[in-house]
Amino acid sequence: MLPHIRAIVAASAYAVITGRKVAGLYDHAADRHLRVAAECRGDWLQARDGERSVDFGGTLPDLYDQGDKAFVSLERDGAAVRGYDRGSATFYDARVAGDVVQFYDHGTNGWFAFTVQVV
Repeated sequence: MLPHIRAIVAASAYAVITGRKVAGLYDHAADRHLRVAAECRGDWLQARDGERSVDFGGTLPDLYDQGDKAFVSLERDGAAVRGYDRGSATFYDARVAGDVVQFYDHGTNGWFAFTVQVV
């Protein structure tokens, strides 16, 4: 999975699970702040990747990345989400603990952490 998709999905996961608006992310693997925002209302999610100037979202579980022109599924399971990135043919799992999203990318077999900044 591409790093920018990981980030936007992590922000989206936080918005879906907590119902809070995401104003930014800190990507621990890249050691940098990212301009990523997300908001979820019911089954509708809208997000913005300010790094790429691209919108992301749609009706759960099928979300669309306008930059990569690819769909990503996102299904909630309690305090976690799981899904599939069709652009990279990769599964993922993510869990929210406080203000941190722990993200497992099955394509890289690796864990990634994002600290969320809320509105």
